[in-house]
Amino acid sequence: MNYTKQERNWVMYDVGNSALVLFNTSVVPIYFDAINTGASSAELVTAWANAQTVASLVVALLMPVLGSLADYAGNKIKFFLGFFLTGLVLCFAQAIPMGAMPFLVVYVLCTIGLNSSMTFYDAMLPDITTDDRMDTVSSSGYAWGYIGSCVPFIVCILLILVGPSALGLDMLFCVQVSFIITGIWWLAFTVPLVRTYKQRYAKELAPGETFGGEVVKTICGLGTTMRRIAEDRAILIYMIAFFFYIDGVHTVISMATTYGTSLGLDSTALILALLVTQFVAFPSAIAYGSLAKKYGTLRMILIAVAAYVGIVLFAAFFLKSEVEFWILAVVVGMFQGGIQALSRSYFGKLIPKERSNEYYGFFDIFGRYASVMGTLLVSVVTSLTGDASLGVLSIGILLVVGFVMLIRLSRIKGLA
Repeated sequence: MNYTKQERNWVMYDVGNSALVLFNTSVVPIYFDAINTGASSAELVTAWANAQTVASLVVALLMPVLGSLADYAGNKIKFFLGFFLTGLVLCFAQAIPMGAMPFLVVYVLCTIGLNSSMTFYDAMLPDITTDDRMDTVSSSGYAWGYIGSCVPFIVCILLILVGPSALGLDMLFCVQVSFIITGIWWLAFTVPLVRTYKQRYAKELAPGETFGGEVVKTICGLGTTMRRIAEDRAILIYMIAFFFYIDGVHTVISMATTYGTSLGLDSTALILALLVTQFVAFPSAIAYGSLAKKYGTLRMILIAVAAYVGIVLFAAFFLKSEVEFWILAVVVGMFQGGIQALSRSYFGKLIPKERSNEYYGFFDIFGRYASVMGTLLVSVVTSLTGDASLGVLSIGILLVVGFVMLIRLSRIKGLA
């Protein structure tokens, strides 16, 4: 694909932030387990799920108001920069040696900065491309993010695995240095987007209106935006469907390594398997963007949701060994990038462009609260039963509900 400069630099941010996402979902849970001595496997899963829940909840509460404010001309890049820099500083801060609970607090705050910046980043999509290119550009972001994130990740894994024996370094120290490497990578691939991004669609301030008045007007206008969403059946049903099905996606991503660790699987094998996921996800996300043009975006989302139902069932009933975890990693890679990319681009086609951040703010509520519900379900069910497999199985219900809602949407909007 021939990218415009705006499209290319937008895709590059996915390359940068995906490095931290990959590191957070693979190495960080194992690092947390190492510094959280004396905890049982069920306690580890519960603590990690609670941390994910808190981070998702805070982002979900912030985004509607901040998203609406960001739709005013010139604001989107300011909010994006603020949360990006917050996440970056706290990414570096995780390299400081500390106890398990202080580390978990810093991790949660870093995750809030990362995920909030990604909400504003998603809302930039209508500004940097056109509707007919949106599926392909969105898929390219995820695809290059997957493959690009492998570069610093491999460097970090080599440091962690080889550093103690070859260089005489402490393994925990190697992990701490890896936070710095990942942060530098994130920064390097963010600079081009910040330098070239232009907000094409924006709300304008009324004559004489100040920023304070803008804030009051935004808060008062949230009810109006909610009514607009409720009155558009296609947007409303899609957001409800997204709320349920994205839960399974986010929970599988955030809990995979922790779940594997709780089953007693080797941590090195888990990390390498997730690296395979990245390589599989690269061509799969690109293919998903192309298939969406041929068969329709909504149809491809339906296929991915059905696949995730199978993934959850496999994880709950059959995942017992490293070989099975590798199989799961490959299958997840086939659908993970596609479902995220097409969910983002399909929503961008449905909403008014000049209010993209406002709508993506509410979209993020549905996505983040889904994450809250999924990780909370895992936490509660695992705590009550002492069985992490039952916790994983519980989110299959949410995926099925999302699938049913998408079927309903297809009857209203048509498979497109």
